Amino acid sequence: MPGSIQRIGDQGWLALLGGGEFSFGETLDTDERWISKLDEGPVGFLPTASGSTDYAANFSLYLKESFGREATLIPIYRARDARRQKNVERIDRAAAVYIGGGVTDQLVQTLEDSAALEALRRKLASGGLVVAIAGATQAFGILVRSLLGRNILPGFGWLPGAVIEPNFDPGHDRRLRQLMEQEGVRWGLGLPAGSAVLLGPAGSQEILGPVFELDDSDGDLQILKGQSTDEG
Repeated sequence: MPGSIQRIGDQGWLALLGGGEFSFGETLDTDERWISKLDEGPVGFLPTASGSTDYAANFSLYLKESFGREATLIPIYRARDARRQKNVERIDRAAAVYIGGGVTDQLVQTLEDSAALEALRRKLASGGLVVAIAGATQAFGILVRSLLGRNILPGFGWLPGAVIEPNFDPGHDRRLRQLMEQEGVRWGLGLPAGSAVLLGPAGSQEILGPVFELDDSDGDLQILKGQSTDEG
C-alpha cells in the first residue's frame, strides 16, 4: 500500500476505531482525537450493528460526561429504517455520525444500497465526519468476514481494495490473511482495540496506537506509520 491510505470522499474525516469499551475508558484517547475535529452540532449514533437501544443511551451519557457533546439516536434497525427520509435528515443534520459496534452482517445488510448509506457518503464528501468502531469498522472494506457464519460478504468499499480486521491481534492474524486471499483484495488493515486510523482531506492521516498493514496474504505484517496532522 504505497503512500497514504486511499478512501472515498475528499473533504471530511473517516475515523476507523479498532474496538474497546468506552464505558471502561478504553477508547478515551481515540474518541478525544476525532471529537477534536468536530464542528458544532450533535453526534448522530447509529445502533444498526447491535440493535441495542441501551448502547445509544450509554454512549450519549459518555459523550456528555467526557466531552460535553450531545449525541442523538438515529433509529436505523431494519432495512426499511434506512430508507426513511426522517433518518436521512437526521444524518444530514449531525456534525458527525458514530456507527456503533456489533454484528457486521447486520450493519451491511441493513444499509446496503440505502438512502442512509448514501447520506453517510455525502457527509464524508462534504466535510463531515463518520466514525465506526469494532464490527462496524470492518464494513468499510470491500469485503467482510461474516460473524454469523463462514461467508464472505461485500462491504461498503470506502477503502478501495482493502479489507479491515478490527480487534486485531498480530499474534493471531489468520482471519485477516483469509480475507486477503479473496479476489480483488490488494491490502489489509489490522486494527487492535484502542487503536484508530483517521483519514482526512488531501490524503492526510493520523494513526493512534499500533496499526498493522498487510500487502500480501503470505507477507509479513508491517506497523503502519502515519503523519500527525492536528489541523482540525
